Amino acid sequence: MTVRVLGIDPGLTRCGVGVVDVEPNRTATFVTVDVIRTHKDDPLEKRLLDIGAGIERVLDEFAPHAVALERVFAQQNLGTVMGVAQASGVVLLLAARRGLAVGLHTPTEVKAALTGHGAADKKQLGAMVARILRLNAVPKPADASDALALAICHAWRQGIAPPANTASLTPAQEAWRAAERSTGRTPARPRLDA
Repeated sequence: MTVRVLGIDPGLTRCGVGVVDVEPNRTATFVTVDVIRTHKDDPLEKRLLDIGAGIERVLDEFAPHAVALERVFAQQNLGTVMGVAQASGVVLLLAARRGLAVGLHTPTEVKAALTGHGAADKKQLGAMVARILRLNAVPKPADASDALALAICHAWRQGIAPPANTASLTPAQEAWRAAERSTGRTPARPRLDA
């Protein structure tokens, strides 16, 4: 069963949204990517309304089975954390209204899933997104690439089983599979009702 995942890199000024289809053999295919932008001088409620409207358009048009969202974590810039948390709240509300499961993933988890190294930089992560999705270029800006990375990570972490023939895995998929084996984690089966 192909799983369609909407990945969201939340932010008040730029909110990355990307949709991928992932096959049971973990092959990911690009569907769409965009960045929802709001103006910093607009009132907070208008900015959140604009983000919500943009996400609803993507939900309506592409009908994902699940949503992947970057987990909010403490940073030095409290204003940035607050904006990310507020945009994340909008995403969680919209997903809940549609009965969609939401997976929360840290940047480190996403980097480890796609590159095999949790400390990879944005350039490395973007390059892997382009490679995994067989794109000619890295999606720009980074918010777009990050949203696609979140969607891929979520599909892979939700247990879409790797193929029996590991020769068809990408290096990142092989690293992810090895990491799962080393922790003794058994990959879960994909949810069919999501």
